[in-house]
This record gives sequence, structure tokens and C-alpha cells, in this order.
Amino acid sequence: MNANAPILPLLIPLAAALLQMASGRLSFQRAVGLLATALLVLVASWLTLLADDGVLRVYALGDWPAPFGIVLVVDRLAAAMTLLTAVLGFVVLLYASAGFDDEGIHFHPLFQFQLLGLLGAFLTGDLFNLFVFFEIMLLASYVLLAHGGGLARTRAGITYVVLNLVGSALFLIALGLIYGTLGTLNLADVARVLTLPGHDRALARLAFALLIAVFALKAGLLPLSFWLPHTYSAAGAPVAALFAIMTKVGIVAILRVQAIALEPVMPDLLDNWLTTLALATVAFAALGALAAARLQALVAWLVLLSAGTLLVTPAQASTEVSAAALYYLLQSTLAGAAFFLLAGLIAEQRGKVADQFLAGPPLRATWLKIAFLIVATTAAALPPFSGFVGKLMLLTSTRDVEAGSAIWVVILIAGFMVMAALARDGCYLIWKHKAAARSLPGEPVGWQRATATLLLVAAGPLLAVGARPLADYAARAAAQLHAPGAYVTGVLGAGATTTGHGTRP
Repeated sequence: MNANAPILPLLIPLAAALLQMASGRLSFQRAVGLLATALLVLVASWLTLLADDGVLRVYALGDWPAPFGIVLVVDRLAAAMTLLTAVLGFVVLLYASAGFDDEGIHFHPLFQFQLLGLLGAFLTGDLFNLFVFFEIMLLASYVLLAHGGGLARTRAGITYVVLNLVGSALFLIALGLIYGTLGTLNLADVARVLTLPGHDRALARLAFALLIAVFALKAGLLPLSFWLPHTYSAAGAPVAALFAIMTKVGIVAILRVQAIALEPVMPDLLDNWLTTLALATVAFAALGALAAARLQALVAWLVLLSAGTLLVTPAQASTEVSAAALYYLLQSTLAGAAFFLLAGLIAEQRGKVADQFLAGPPLRATWLKIAFLIVATTAAALPPFSGFVGKLMLLTSTRDVEAGSAIWVVILIAGFMVMAALARDGCYLIWKHKAAARSLPGEPVGWQRATATLLLVAAGPLLAVGARPLADYAARAAAQLHAPGAYVTGVLGAGATTTGHGTRP
């Protein structure tokens, strides 16, 4: 059973999607989806416990050994991202099953395919199959974005599709260059071949620069980030909450490719430009948050800000920085998703004013006010919640790097701007009301949506309480990530770092 563990997270959403497509009954699709995602949480938890022994688990599909066949690779980082995806998927699906899924067709199968793409991107050990899982994820997200209809979602969907099609074309070009230069697309074999003579290093450098640029587009790096706030603010609340992890796919891909393949032979490939653009993204997102006129738009800018903050870390190539980044990634993803769900509920409670920062009816549910304060405190990185712990870890880990001063200045100033935006806008949502609107009833919040939202809101305090064991796990995951020799040996077998495999046709 342990030998088959890496493929189980992919089989569960695939089987669920096929079952859901076999029946058009919404109640059946809901039951299958919730059962499948609950099972996925259990399997991902078990996989994370297994991965914490430090052993690299490799699953060769069809029993074709790497680098000739497709492999799934589970280390601590992949297992943690699988668990994060599963938890987020279950909570968001619970929220969506309260009625949002009935606003369009095929929501549930598409949701499972979205999870399949996300999980596959985190688990694959092959660059071409990373592209395949990216496309599965993106194809599902195109339709989920438009779920419920409306002009704003249609416009956002067109921009989103066009930009990602361009990114996919560039992805294929980069893969073609890498294969033509190195004769392989297996990540471990790529790392091995890069250390050997006989290939065009300049062309390989160009190919990987293009590949990193594609990942940066997926992550929302400036100047490729203009699509993200518009897209995320137009999506339905549960769809936007699931999208909170999509930018992290590109970030994890950059971290993995940099640590395993590039750092030993091209340590300067990300120097200067990535950190500079990441800090520019943070500043741009902070300004966008200040200018936002709606809560969901503000949250979209905060997701972009967290992506920019995380993109500072790959160029530092440090175990300590990567460990801090992993904890920050976890807490920022859950905080962003919680904020999107909360924005949807607040918009319903305030009637025509919705989530705009205007005086309107008071929130009928008192717990929404408390939840807003908790999530806003987490997003603003104020103590005592996990946002503060994550930012403190990042700043502490970057204090001695070359760009440390710039990182501290930009991130701290951006933090103050976000704090000001949340304080100002929270006043409209919680305290400023129209006198004539005080007696207007708000929409009741059902138990499913309330439970889902509160589960994610609770992540802010709980991740702070469990910061020590989580930080320790992140440190172990980062140490394993920055051991490329062990990764290559684990995937290709003993002696792979010194012997060839003849992958070129």
C-alpha cells in the first residue's frame, strides 16, 4: 500500500469526476464530491506522515523506470502541498454545495478536475507532465471562472484564457528547447545532465529562463500580473477561494526547479531580476489594495501581494529562506481563501451595496464581524495570528541576504499600506451604516457556508498556535528540497549522478 501511496491523491478526484459525469443529479454529484474530498484529506494526511521520514517515494506509472517513463515523486514539500490542496478543496466544496453549484452546469466534475490538475502539478517529477497537469488545472478553471454567468466574469474569463494560452505556448517552447538541448524532461535527469559536459549551456540557460518566466506568469509576477486582481475579483466566492492556491503552483515550481536543477550549475539565473520584479509586485499590489472599491477586489490584491512576497525567496537559494517561505505559503493561502468566502457572505448580508466600501445595511450575523477582524488581522500580519508569524519568519531569514535591506523596506511599507486599507474599509463594512437601512434584514447564512468559512478563519489562530511544529516541518522540507543529489539518486537510482542514461533518441 505504501508503494502506491503517491498515485492515490490523483485517482480519487479522477474517479469522482467520472462518477459525477455518469449522473446528472446534483444531489448525487454533491455527495460524491464531498465524500471524495474528505477521503482525499485523509489520504493526503497519511501521505504527509509517511513523507516526514525523509524517504523519497517514487511511483513509476506502467512500471517504466525514470527517466524513460512518467514518475510521481513525493517528498515533504509535495506531501504538504497535497494536504493543503485537499483541505482547501474540501472546505470550498462544502461552501459551494450550499447552492452556488446550482448556478451553472458541470460544476462538480470540473471542481474535481481542478483538484486533479493541482495535485498532479505538485506530485509530478517530469516537466512535460507538469505542463499536462497545468493544462488540466487551467481548462477546468476557465469554466469555473465563468460559473454563474455575468458580464464581469465573461470579460475576466476572456483575458484569463488568452494570457494562459500564451503562457502554455511559451511553456511548450521552453520544454522543446530543454529536450532538444538535454535530451530529457525528467527533472532529476535534467539536473544530472546539466552537470555533465556536451550540451549547449547558453541554449539551456535560455530555455530555463523562459520556463521560469512561464511559472512567473502563472504566479502573477509583475509585469505579468495585471490579469490576476481582475480575474479573482470577478469569480464566484468559492471559485476565487480555490484559486488562492493556483498562484502557489507557479511559485512551488520555481522553487523546485531552482533548487534541484539550476542551483548547482546556474546559481545566478534568478539573480537581480526576480527579486526586483517580486518587490515591484509587492508594491504594486499594496497600491492596488489601497485603491480597491470592493472587498473581493481587495482580497484579490492581497493574494497578488502574497505571491510577490513569496517570489522574493527563490533567488536567495537558502534553506532558511525556503523554510520561512513554506510556512508563509501555507498561512497566506488559507487566509486568502477565508477572506474570499467571507467577502461572499458579507456581500449577501448587505443587499444592493454588496461588498462595496460604502455605508449600507449592518451585518445581521455578528460572527461575520468577528471573523472579518480575525482574517483582516491575519492578512495585515499583525500579532498574534499566523500572518505575523509568517512575515516575521520571512524577514528574519532574509536579514543577511544581499537584497535584505530592500526586502525589509518594501515588505514593511507594503504591510503598513495593507493595514491602512483594511482599517479604513473595515469601518464601512462593520460600523458605518445608513440610518434608513438599519432595519433591513440580511440574508441568513446556512450551516454549510458558515462552517466552511469558520474553518478557514480559524486557521489564522490555529497556525500561530502550532507554529513551532509547522516551522520544524517546513525546515525539514526545505532541507530536503535543497539536497538535489539525494533527489536525483532517489528518482534515478544509485550512481545516477555519475553515470549516463542515454535518454536522447
